[in-house]
Amino acid sequence: MMAKNQELEKSKRRILIVSQHFWPESFRINDISDFFVEKGYDIEVLCGLPNYPTGRLFDGYSIFRNRVQDHQKIHIRRALEIPRGSNTSLRIFLNYVSFPLTSIGHIPRLLTKQFDSIFLYQTSPVLMTIAGILIGKIKKTETTMYVLDLWPENLYSVLPIRNHFLRSIAENISVWHYKKTDKLIVLSERMKASIIEKTGKPESAVIVLPQSCEKIYETNIHDKNIADRFSKKFNIVFTGSITPAQSFDTLINAAAILKKQGFKDINWIIVGDGMSRKQVEGAVNKAGLSAIFHFEGQKPIEDMPKYADIADVLIGCLVKSDLLEATVPAKVMSYIALGKPLVLAMDGEVQELINNTIQCGFVGPTEDSKRLATNIQKVYNLPPKEREAMGKRGRKYHFKHFERSIILNKLVTFMSHKAV
Repeated sequence: MMAKNQELEKSKRRILIVSQHFWPESFRINDISDFFVEKGYDIEVLCGLPNYPTGRLFDGYSIFRNRVQDHQKIHIRRALEIPRGSNTSLRIFLNYVSFPLTSIGHIPRLLTKQFDSIFLYQTSPVLMTIAGILIGKIKKTETTMYVLDLWPENLYSVLPIRNHFLRSIAENISVWHYKKTDKLIVLSERMKASIIEKTGKPESAVIVLPQSCEKIYETNIHDKNIADRFSKKFNIVFTGSITPAQSFDTLINAAAILKKQGFKDINWIIVGDGMSRKQVEGAVNKAGLSAIFHFEGQKPIEDMPKYADIADVLIGCLVKSDLLEATVPAKVMSYIALGKPLVLAMDGEVQELINNTIQCGFVGPTEDSKRLATNIQKVYNLPPKEREAMGKRGRKYHFKHFERSIILNKLVTFMSHKAV
């Protein structure tokens, strides 16, 4: 029996995942890794020290603690990184370069292992994938990169680099990483066209896949404590990271417009944390809206359906960006699955999807506070049964087109076929 089990372990496909962010941080790579395990793969992860979004190391982690872990049958090794701290430009830069540099130190150890595939989960920075790319080249193991943040465009939305020489360096480094990866997964046709133009890769080496959301978003969970706190009012719920890209100015201005128009029974419930939280809280106070805004802080993913349960509207905004227009954000995918009406201030593909294809909410232009306030009023004025029907349309569409197994089986199939 022991010999049979050892033979089974040897026959398992082995995947190396390289991602600066991993459990206990809340990123979709956690669920993708779980899916690989469910499919029978043996998984090892090279990642950093958890500190996102607060910029502080999570409890229980340090240079000397929990650098090696096993979680959900996944073996984790953590390279050192400089935490984002107070999220100044300098600290973000140091965070961006520290993990790629220290991850290279793990290459000799990983070269002693045999992997069938290398999966690169690329948020920011693109440099985080360097160790996986080098191992793939040395071992002649195929690499697949899931491009969530297209670089260098995403870099400029975080660090306002104006110098032409520095921008040229960022462009060349980014294109090198994409060229050296065998296969690429992107979020939209516009991203696919851009990356093919930059790299010269054949269309067969690039696939478009939206981000699937975790199964927990498909569930209905009633939490009496949360429900009691926010009862008898119209609840607008935001979930996710509080960052400059989320255009909280748009949201706050819309809240001020509605308050001025006499809408006094609205709660604005912010579930999340991030680099802009202090600034956003300050802006809310300055606008005289602190009585109607409720900052819940970072919550585990398991709590998201509890907040959706009391939501009349799920809200989201983005800043103007050609890059952001080219994608359907992960937040929107989760909102659709949660089965509640959406009100968004976003340009691009999201408008067509929500306003016309699914008809599960109202999406107005990016950074347009007046339209955002108007669209909130539209949902506010709907009879409860029509609100419920709107949310159900979203969840129904999710199960038909965006459900986890549909998306992730396509991902596995794409990885399994050798690149041409």
